[in-house]
Amino acid sequence: MNVLIVDDEPLARERLGRMVGDLEGYRVLEPGAANGEEALTMIDNLKPDVVLLDIRMPGLDGLQVAAKLCERDTPPAVVFCTAHDEFALEAFQVSAVGYLVKPVRPEHLLEALKKAERPNRVQLAAMTRPAAESGSGPRSHISARTRKGIELIPLDHVIYFIADHKYVTLRHEDGEVLLDEPLKALEDEFGDRFVRIHRNALVARDRIERLQRTPLGHFQLFLKGLNGDALIVSRRHVAGVRKMMQQL
Repeated sequence: MNVLIVDDEPLARERLGRMVGDLEGYRVLEPGAANGEEALTMIDNLKPDVVLLDIRMPGLDGLQVAAKLCERDTPPAVVFCTAHDEFALEAFQVSAVGYLVKPVRPEHLLEALKKAERPNRVQLAAMTRPAAESGSGPRSHISARTRKGIELIPLDHVIYFIADHKYVTLRHEDGEVLLDEPLKALEDEFGDRFVRIHRNALVARDRIERLQRTPLGHFQLFLKGLNGDALIVSRRHVAGVRKMMQQL
């Protein structure tokens, strides 16, 4: 995969370039771009598969560059590499598939590049463009602060949300993260894709496999991606879950 590095600091470009060069299957497009205008020109000419994009730059900043890429039919995948962690919410609105906080660690860079390979560029644009263009509507990704920095989890990969005290656990295909968002706000935003099964749990509708009653009279919901584990459905939500499953 061809990778274009965009950063106004030459040393930052060099460091990222060395890290990418050490990874098998990735090639750095030299010399990289020092600002947003250069980035757009080089993207047009070189057609990179992935752009490692700084945010704070003179002229067009990284978010503005990514927003312009959203308007294209086949944009490259965008991974933000920035010293600032406060722009994650804006990042998923402009098609970002990764958000790395400097200093970038090699293992986190590789993980972000692998994530950029999952959807191809056309699929990524189709997945994120509606929310980016309208500036409203539900998000296509959920951002979470983890030991890696800011992770962006595609909504399609989310299995459930479970509230526990002040945090919400998001279970996705590759693990779990903690969110500092109220469960009710997530339900209001994603109610067409998730269903409440308990006062503290929302599950993805398209992950539901079966509803089963236990010998003790409790109800369990089995979900795709949980390897046979099940979640408890509260009695007050059983009827609603059954009705929803009949409509799937």
